[in-house]
Amino acid sequence: MAENSVLTSTTGRTSLADSSIFDSKVTEISKENLLIGSTSYVEEEMPQIETRVILVQEAGKQEELIKALKDIKVGFVKMESVEEFEGLDSPEFENVFVVTDFQDSVFNDLYKADCRVIGPPVVLNCSQKGEPLPFSCRPLYCTSMMNLVLCFTGFRKKEELVRLVTLVHHMGGVIRKDFNSKVTHLVANCTQGEKFRVAVSLGTPIMKPEWIYKAWERRNEQDFYAAVDDFRNEFKVPPFQDCILSFLGFSDEEKTNMEEMTEMQGGKYLPLGDERCTHLVVEENIVKDLPFEPSKKLYVVKQEWFWGSIQMDARAGETMYLYEKANTPELKKSVSMLSLNTPNSNRKRRRLKETLAQLSRETDVSPFPPHTPKSCTKSSKSSTPVPSKQSARWQVAKELYQTESNYVNILATIIQLFQVPLEEEGQRGGPILAPEEIKTIFGSIPDIFDVHTKIKDDLEDLIVNWDESKSIGDIFLKYSKDLVKTYPPFVNFFEMSKETIIKCEKQKPRFHAFLKINQAKPECGRQSLVELLIRPVQRLPSVALLLNDLKKHTADENPDKSTLEKAIGSLKEVMTHINEDKRKTEAQKQIFDVVYEVDGCPANLLSSHRSLVQRVETISLGEHPCDRGEQVTLFLFNDCLEIARKRHKVIGTFRSPHGQTRPPASLKHIHLMPLSQIKKVLDIRETEDCHNAFALLVRPPTEQANVLLSFQMTSDELPKENWLKMLCRHVANTICKADAENLIYTADPESFEVNTKDMDSTLSRASRAIKKTSKKVTRAFSFSKTPKRALRRALMTSHGSVEGRSPSSNDKHVMSRLSSTSSLAITHSVSTSNVIGFTKHVYVQRLNSTGGRSQYSWFQSVRHSAFRASFSEILEGNTDFSNFKKVLSKSSLTFVKN
Repeated sequence: MAENSVLTSTTGRTSLADSSIFDSKVTEISKENLLIGSTSYVEEEMPQIETRVILVQEAGKQEELIKALKDIKVGFVKMESVEEFEGLDSPEFENVFVVTDFQDSVFNDLYKADCRVIGPPVVLNCSQKGEPLPFSCRPLYCTSMMNLVLCFTGFRKKEELVRLVTLVHHMGGVIRKDFNSKVTHLVANCTQGEKFRVAVSLGTPIMKPEWIYKAWERRNEQDFYAAVDDFRNEFKVPPFQDCILSFLGFSDEEKTNMEEMTEMQGGKYLPLGDERCTHLVVEENIVKDLPFEPSKKLYVVKQEWFWGSIQMDARAGETMYLYEKANTPELKKSVSMLSLNTPNSNRKRRRLKETLAQLSRETDVSPFPPHTPKSCTKSSKSSTPVPSKQSARWQVAKELYQTESNYVNILATIIQLFQVPLEEEGQRGGPILAPEEIKTIFGSIPDIFDVHTKIKDDLEDLIVNWDESKSIGDIFLKYSKDLVKTYPPFVNFFEMSKETIIKCEKQKPRFHAFLKINQAKPECGRQSLVELLIRPVQRLPSVALLLNDLKKHTADENPDKSTLEKAIGSLKEVMTHINEDKRKTEAQKQIFDVVYEVDGCPANLLSSHRSLVQRVETISLGEHPCDRGEQVTLFLFNDCLEIARKRHKVIGTFRSPHGQTRPPASLKHIHLMPLSQIKKVLDIRETEDCHNAFALLVRPPTEQANVLLSFQMTSDELPKENWLKMLCRHVANTICKADAENLIYTADPESFEVNTKDMDSTLSRASRAIKKTSKKVTRAFSFSKTPKRALRRALMTSHGSVEGRSPSSNDKHVMSRLSSTSSLAITHSVSTSNVIGFTKHVYVQRLNSTGGRSQYSWFQSVRHSAFRASFSEILEGNTDFSNFKKVLSKSSLTFVKN
């Protein structure tokens, strides 16, 4: 095959021959010369040869390259053609040519002349690291593959292989003809051959040829390295490359899942029996016989091959996972011997009775799991003795020991089968999970295992040397402190552990395959990892019930009676502590949720003594803490109040350090106010124009006077009365006052000019929306460095030039509002005379029904589409002012002209 051949380029040099051999020969020659120089007696000192860089054509025009050569203190000259080289050649210098293009004629001429050629990225990289120029016997354009050793397999076209080898050499890589442990990457054009199998067994990354081509495309990126995981993983050969799979014995849901995984891992699938299939994956626990005789080219494998290939991120060897028929003649014979359909006989009945009794005894000792890792548990000291007369107390004690033994075995299975393999270093294909995810999933399981192993050993000693007076309660009292220490960290975060497993199983195919492989093993009893991890949550209540049962069957004169009561009490204290700790943990989690939800939330909100009390959705009714009509969320904590408004626009997502994507923050931080700053809580009376409103009289430390914050509650889930009482109680606790009721003051809405009448009106909503838009436009002007003062001056200048008079007070008012809102009219028509005239003489006046005062608002507050359309036509010069006046008169607004 092509992988075993030696290719020679047109220049007579070996292209595919093991380049490491050539490099080693260069090293040997250098050592030999050094040895000769050290042993020979030379009277005269050898002349020093200085390295000189020759910048060829375009390289001499790059200022960055010239600066880099000066930084590493290397002399250089410029050269436009190869003919100039004769005048530059000198025995005093070792010339290094810098060429920007390794494919033009100049490069070929220098290459044929056996000159030392490098690319600009090599010089820039040496300058960045402060290193001298590297010596390379071949042209070296960049160092993207420096220290990488590559081997090729499956290439049949000589031209393609020569091209790939040349590019690897240009990027500093080394080629080996034969595959061995020193090869860092195998470049494969197919998934067959000995090299591919060896690479899989050694865990060597197997790459597509596109990896080399894409790395060469990025050759000018200074900090790029082809072996980084993010780049390399894009071009790894997937496990099911060149495979066509079919499935037998799986449920429809499992089959659909496996078909989706097949496509994700680079393979294809076809219906059962299709001759094009390369693999038949069989559920060996269900399928007893194949529905057809498979061809010699078809691999019939167990499902472990499928999931194992995904877990190790490479196609596993099929010979280890070949499916074998379960209905062999030997098995048929054994089954017929045990068949219950055979003629009845006393001997067979006796044999069946003995078998069932034996199974019953084995079940009593350890019903689950059948196998326990040796490194986790100790072997029983002896079989459980059976007293001549089995008391009820002994029966309950035996059940307690058996359940404890089974529980320890389950914990050992979790650790040995799941946690330890995930934590192992040097996993094929890299780590399956991040260390933080492993810690979240398993938590304090090892600590719980250690405690219960000791409890099990003590119970075993007690059962082996049974006596009615032996105390079982003392065992649990002895380890009560350890239980308090180990259980809360796991139980409190169990839901998070469960969510992490579900999320990782969906997002990480290798972890999904890992779970599939291990959950099918007999140690798991065909239970999922989540089902196994819930056992610690259930264990302590189960122990408490058994101890209660044991107390019932313990005589009053037995000293263990009172000890059992203390043990049960200690277990209840442990469970109470767990519940209390869980409540605190959930409270802390709520604070973290607030921090993530509120953009710009102060970090000092996170505190161990702080807890979230209540969340209330409101609308601002005044100018503080934000504009009227803004949706405001109040987070009441036990000592402070976080005020946040709804973000006008939410863009993007947040990514945690572990790669987990969070939804964008929906709120924007306004103010974190200590409750001590709240002087009064105003309960605004319900009127026709005011509903569900309240206010806070606040005295910030930086202000000389009180500030009124008024809100309208928008949710009916929490009554306003309950919310205000809750708020006052925590304010009173903060300022150390007992009379929380005195903080509430009932007020009329007119006294504080609070009303909710126009909160839900269409005109009000449009006005608030336009106000937000005007703010955005103002920010846009500010961002483009267009000062508000300069904009006003430009308007006034244009105004004066058109009308020939100074602006009146009303004109100044209109211009001031125009510049403050930064309306789009300005951007279109600063120099347009008819618009200037309009802005001078026209404004819209609307009578305020409550106060009788005139309110002036810009045209954006008008909701009539005809009004806006007509005004736009004026801006563009498509209509005259009289038409606009007619539209204005129809909009129920007053037209005023100075």
